[in-house]
Amino acid sequence: MQTRFGHIQFNVQPAHLPFYKDLLTFLGWPVIFEGEGFVGMGGPADDSLWFGGHVKPVSNDYDGPGMNHIGLAAASQADVDAVVAYLAERGVPTLFETPRHRPEFSRGPEDTYYQVMFESPDRILWEVVYTGPK
Repeated sequence: MQTRFGHIQFNVQPAHLPFYKDLLTFLGWPVIFEGEGFVGMGGPADDSLWFGGHVKPVSNDYDGPGMNHIGLAAASQADVDAVVAYLAERGVPTLFETPRHRPEFSRGPEDTYYQVMFESPDRILWEVVYTGPK
């Protein structure tokens, strides 16, 4: 058997749907579905991220059981820096002293792992990362 990534659905506050649509559009993911309280964003293959505005009144704890964060791969360090600028323009703080290089996660001394991490309005932890030649 061979499987591949298909999709992830996030349950979010309805008022936050524009945040996800704008962020993913900026990151190059087109809208593939938009309906009442729901938006689907298409990835570079046949993958997708879905955001549904139907949630119970509880908060997400990314250090608890379940998913810690979602990481999206960038094509260059400049792309990571562009995300940092995008976030700053919208008042979204970066987390964990990012952006920064993480040599402990790189494939070797000639490569880098350059990341920015941030939290969405629904406390979903995101990472945009470039891995490759310095």
